[in-house]
Amino acid sequence: MEQKTNISAEEGKQDLTITRTFDLPVELLFKAYTESEFVAQWMGTKVLKLESQKHGSYQFETSHNGNVVFSAEGTIHECVPNQQIIRTFEMLNMPIGVQLEFLNFEKLTEETSKLTIQIIYKSVEHRQEQLKMPFAYGLNMAHDRLQEFLIKLK
Repeated sequence: MEQKTNISAEEGKQDLTITRTFDLPVELLFKAYTESEFVAQWMGTKVLKLESQKHGSYQFETSHNGNVVFSAEGTIHECVPNQQIIRTFEMLNMPIGVQLEFLNFEKLTEETSKLTIQIIYKSVEHRQEQLKMPFAYGLNMAHDRLQEFLIKLK
């Protein structure tokens, strides 16, 4: 599988940058991160709460065979339509801790857009814990699903 989602993680730093260009209008890409039914589809998770507004919050949960295998929550600090989301993100019961995420949405053409995500971790060690997981593979797979799902809606 081609890795279309790029992750840049400089040695010794506590942040990383994710970039991906989509064959989608920026408005549709932004909806994929701010509307519950879209998030549930491409992330394959249950959206318990999603308040896409300044000082909003969210909770996601994924189950397998009746057991919760993934829980995440956070606070949305800024939500500028089709431009930016600033939020915290925490995977519950994981050693990584809370991270700060800056999601920037950029219109390239009427039909293409770019997503840049900067994630800041509490420490270099916390970032390393994240990178030990199949993080790049999973993120690329999720972004591929996002692209496929939203292209059907265009």
